[in-house]
Amino acid sequence: MGAAFGWGLLAGSSLVIGSVIALMFRIPLRVIGLIMGFGAGVLISAVAFDLVNEAAEKSIGQGWSAGGLFAGCLVFFIGDRLIDRLGGGDRKDPTGGEEESGGSPLSIVLGTVLDGIPESMVIGLTIYEGGAVGAAYLAAVFISNLPESISSTAGLVTSGWKKSRILWMWIAIALISGLASLAGYGLFQDASPETVGFVLTFAAGAILTMLANTMMPEAFEHGGKLVGIMVTLGFAVAFTIHVLD
Repeated sequence: MGAAFGWGLLAGSSLVIGSVIALMFRIPLRVIGLIMGFGAGVLISAVAFDLVNEAAEKSIGQGWSAGGLFAGCLVFFIGDRLIDRLGGGDRKDPTGGEEESGGSPLSIVLGTVLDGIPESMVIGLTIYEGGAVGAAYLAAVFISNLPESISSTAGLVTSGWKKSRILWMWIAIALISGLASLAGYGLFQDASPETVGFVLTFAAGAILTMLANTMMPEAFEHGGKLVGIMVTLGFAVAFTIHVLD
């Protein structure tokens, strides 16, 4: 159980690292957009090869896998709409959107946690299933967290947040990521293969919806058409790690 928390915390630690980078250096918006595109490509690869493919192998029928995808999509969509109303809709905007500057800190924290909990739970689940964390998936989560943190931190600084406040927020979210991984390890120990497959595709559906609704639009807005190349590069890097794992 300690390993599940530790690996989840390690994956979440890149949120803190990205925040420190953004606090120390002024990164151009175009660069942030390209980095976000790279992170999106990494996550797409993780969804395809580490979540959906694994779920298909575990599930006897395809109904569980498809159901998980749509359940994850729906839960994230509803949660994201609620976060928008609370003022956390621009949590990935590096320019410091109007909602972000006027929204409550809790809404921004909740929005970021909503983005990260599904992928963190899968880390703990894979440790229980295979006895070790998958290097490809762990790398995908770690890498994709960096641009999210860099972009959000840049926006929060622009909105007038204190640096210490931002840093402690990311530390808290990293700890929550560790706890989510621990939950993924402990909650599904007696689960059937079909249930595990459902959980994997649930996370996949939530991640895909997050990419489409928040991460990729921000990436394209600030990075332009070069984002397409960065998405492909991120996908290729994550796929290579998966093959070598």
